[in-house]
Amino acid sequence: MRVGGRIGTILLAWVAAAVLGFAGYEAVAQIADTEEAHVAAAKEAAGQDLRAPFRLCPGVPQPAAPASNAAEPMQVFDNLYFIGIPAVSAWAITTSDGIIVIDSLNNAHEAETFIEGGLRKLALDPAQVKYVLITHAHTDHFGGAQYLADKLKAQLVMSETDWNFLATQQPSTNPNRGPIPKRGMSVRDGEKLSLGDVSIEIYETPPHTPGTISLIIPLRDRNARHVGALWGGNSFNFRPTEANFAIYANSVAKFAQIAKERGADVQLSNHPNFDEALEKIAKLKTRAPGQPHPFVVGAAAEARIFTVQSECALAMRAKVRAAK
Repeated sequence: MRVGGRIGTILLAWVAAAVLGFAGYEAVAQIADTEEAHVAAAKEAAGQDLRAPFRLCPGVPQPAAPASNAAEPMQVFDNLYFIGIPAVSAWAITTSDGIIVIDSLNNAHEAETFIEGGLRKLALDPAQVKYVLITHAHTDHFGGAQYLADKLKAQLVMSETDWNFLATQQPSTNPNRGPIPKRGMSVRDGEKLSLGDVSIEIYETPPHTPGTISLIIPLRDRNARHVGALWGGNSFNFRPTEANFAIYANSVAKFAQIAKERGADVQLSNHPNFDEALEKIAKLKTRAPGQPHPFVVGAAAEARIFTVQSECALAMRAKVRAAK
């Protein structure tokens, strides 16, 4: 697409490159910095197999709300278990010295039913939960945290940035949302949370919340080793400014590079509608020996997912600019 001729296109590409970091200049060199051009680039990267992340883009239809609030727990990898619900995910990672739970659902009832109860259904001992790692300071991720801390004596872990952010917030008046948890352990960008034989790499990826964290997780599938990349803040529910969409694109570029360096080949999310976890779990139930693992998308698909996210963020930034 041409905007103001080739010189204009190049100048706009340099603007986009400045957002993504100049290492990304080659990838955007032919993309005009307009909403339409970025949506088109995201659509091309999504293809027919990555439609879920493409829903971030402006004008793309959204899926219907889940018909049920319940889901069965499921072992996904040798050391990774789904213990969430259709609207929001929670995960359990088993280690040689206990269990790490990622996110805590909306409230104590959900944490008791789907996390504590889900672990029991999977023949795992809830008393072995040593950490609850909270990806960001929104109630659908921390709502059940205080219950788990009190009942299971688990250590709550969140970024230092989001603990500080949460300290400025008022408790929700929604009866289906749990309380703000008592401050627990803090982690910072680039640190690891280690338990037994597992270390999870933690990276801050705002601005879904100021201290949203995304994770690099080692996974095992029988004799095969894989690496999960869990993006911690999917939707654009932050204040819609050009600066915030630029921050989102920068966070994607940062985490995409880390995921590439670690060889990430498994897409994970804290919302099933972003990584299609429930659809993949259904396929996993009928997986025959020797068949590919539904969650293993490969490094190339991981890179495409990050491209879709980035291009949708830049499309929204262009849309905000145009509205001015």
